[in-house]
Amino acid sequence: MNKRLIAERFSKAIHTYPQESGVQQQIAERMIDLLKRYLPHPSPKQVVEFGCGTAHYSRLLYQTFQPEKLILNDLCSDMQSCCIDLIDKGATFISGDAEKLHFPEDTDLLTSCSTLQWFEDPENFFRHSIHYLKQNGYFAFTTFGEENMKEIRSITDKGLPYRPLQNLEASLTPFYTIVHSEETICSRSFKSPLHVLRHLKETGVTGTGLQRWTRRELNHFCEEYIARFGNHASVSLTYHPIYIIAKKKKS
Repeated sequence: MNKRLIAERFSKAIHTYPQESGVQQQIAERMIDLLKRYLPHPSPKQVVEFGCGTAHYSRLLYQTFQPEKLILNDLCSDMQSCCIDLIDKGATFISGDAEKLHFPEDTDLLTSCSTLQWFEDPENFFRHSIHYLKQNGYFAFTTFGEENMKEIRSITDKGLPYRPLQNLEASLTPFYTIVHSEETICSRSFKSPLHVLRHLKETGVTGTGLQRWTRRELNHFCEEYIARFGNHASVSLTYHPIYIIAKKKKS
């Protein structure tokens, strides 16, 4: 996992991400609905979000729970510019790799939306994350499952190491009680494979170097994509969001 490249690609997509990230925004809104249902009252006083990106989920967190402290983190330092409105309201932004940082140890809610799939070692992060939470703290995140962007992976044999829901649950259960988990499959339609590639580039999710092809390779990709996943009018791209809310086990 080339974290430098990942940060670079997301930085370049700052201005196009909001228009292209409809699925991610829907996922964030669904996660907020789940948190309102499963988090205890009163609302969490200190919230840490890693991988905040352009801060759509961050704003929903702030508007919904009005935490006393909101700490935002992203691998890409340029994302701080997207959080200025929240920083002006008292939020703190910390740049850096969440897998290597140390977050405050009195956190009520540690959360993330559409980020964990970029981690090199999620299991190690799960082990360390309990130290950031209060005794009754919660860890809530969304990520993507094995069917995510299956069209791309089936043609290129490249992609992120997506983990199944059961694997994530098994890795969490030594440290957490699973309060809620679910997964869904959704599909987006695009005019052509080139529009799919443009969409991925403009959301910054090409951190695996996916688009470095020769013209011949690109033509082959487009032909295969249409043959396998197209019809007379469009081609499809699959998203496979996973939602997990977990409560820290008593020590």
